[in-house]
Amino acid sequence: ERAIARHEVREIEQRHTVDGPRQEVTLDEEDDVVIIYNRVPKTASTSFTNIAYDLCAKNKYHVLHINTTKNNPVMSLQDQVRFVKNVTSWKEMKPGFYHGHISYLDFAKFGVKKKPIYINVIRDPIERLVSYYYFLRFGDDYRPGLRRRKQGDKKTFDECVAAGGSDCAPEKLWLQIPFFCGHSSECWNVGSRWALEQAKYNLINEYFLVGVTEELEDFIMLLEAALPRFFRGATELYRTGKKSHLRKTTEKKLPTKETIAKLQQSEIWKMENEFYEFALEQFQFVRAHAVREKDGELYILAQNFFYEKIYPKSN
Repeated sequence: ERAIARHEVREIEQRHTVDGPRQEVTLDEEDDVVIIYNRVPKTASTSFTNIAYDLCAKNKYHVLHINTTKNNPVMSLQDQVRFVKNVTSWKEMKPGFYHGHISYLDFAKFGVKKKPIYINVIRDPIERLVSYYYFLRFGDDYRPGLRRRKQGDKKTFDECVAAGGSDCAPEKLWLQIPFFCGHSSECWNVGSRWALEQAKYNLINEYFLVGVTEELEDFIMLLEAALPRFFRGATELYRTGKKSHLRKTTEKKLPTKETIAKLQQSEIWKMENEFYEFALEQFQFVRAHAVREKDGELYILAQNFFYEKIYPKSN
């Protein structure tokens, strides 16, 4: 994947140097848009990005996967600078939809004039951890032949929790908060109250929309209504397309009530769950003001404001 990406970048650069010096590309305001989906692992992120890939040719935008070494969500300072420069100045890739397992990065710190639009999806923290636990052992139906890191380990999630295993420890729940908190050291201190509050602040102030895995279709519907330049046709594609529902973790066994209760005693779960419920309440608030239900179906509201008393009067 990395070799293909390098080849594609080289082709673009050569295209602009063959005929002499690179000419400045001017973009319409509608095209000068970048969306960053800093996807949290095991939150249905592949299902959602499949939709972006299916729509990009038809809706005329570019999709780029941010592939970090060993899926490290924290970038070095120099890579932060490179990434911000790429995203803001790579006009040939605009409009662009970037996605990858990276924690939130504040573009304002780098002095850019126009910030990207951040979106994300989060999931019930225990359900996410269970899905990730089995994914590392059995993979999924998206790339069934790929050997996973913990392949061969037959221990169930319940057995892991009962034995106090490291792969199912409460510390492993600490992921969605730091992804939203960002690149500060304190974000990655497990159980940090400051990190939780910063994640909440960023979710409200820096993210355009954050959905939940359990209500993914409504998330897609809202994006299509608000950002049709990218998501026109997304809802229908999600409902009818085969690709959007492909990725399911194999051999997943639901945990018992005793296992769930044991994890819920942890302060880390309480904080991650607080963040999840905060995000869920905000998403449902946005949805309640954007749709109406009729005969069991949700309908997007039409424009509900207009302008009047416009002065001075034109002749």
